[in-house]
Amino acid sequence: MIRSLHHLWRHHPVALSLFGGAALLALFFAVRLTLFSVYWADPEHRHQAPEPWMTPGYIAHSWHLPPEEVFDALGLSAKPQKRQTLEQIAADRGVDVDGLLSDLDAFLAARKATQ
Repeated sequence: MIRSLHHLWRHHPVALSLFGGAALLALFFAVRLTLFSVYWADPEHRHQAPEPWMTPGYIAHSWHLPPEEVFDALGLSAKPQKRQTLEQIAADRGVDVDGLLSDLDAFLAARKATQ
């Protein structure tokens, strides 16, 4: 095995480097997929009540909603340029975060009732 790798490195260093990089990239995405799958498979992470640290995308994923619906419920015209927490969104608007959370809770309860 070592002899084969040594031979490949001597005769095809670029190809071996590219293969190694591709293998590491594939491993990274495989681990990432596994971690996300395990996290979101846990029933505790479904239909979570909104909290200030959450992002609109997190809420959309937790409630199985299109992100655009959550953005609309928060009064955002489009997807924010950066990932903002609900606390940051409330601060940008100059409103109380508890008021934003209660509005979002009401939207999610109404949405759940229609499903």
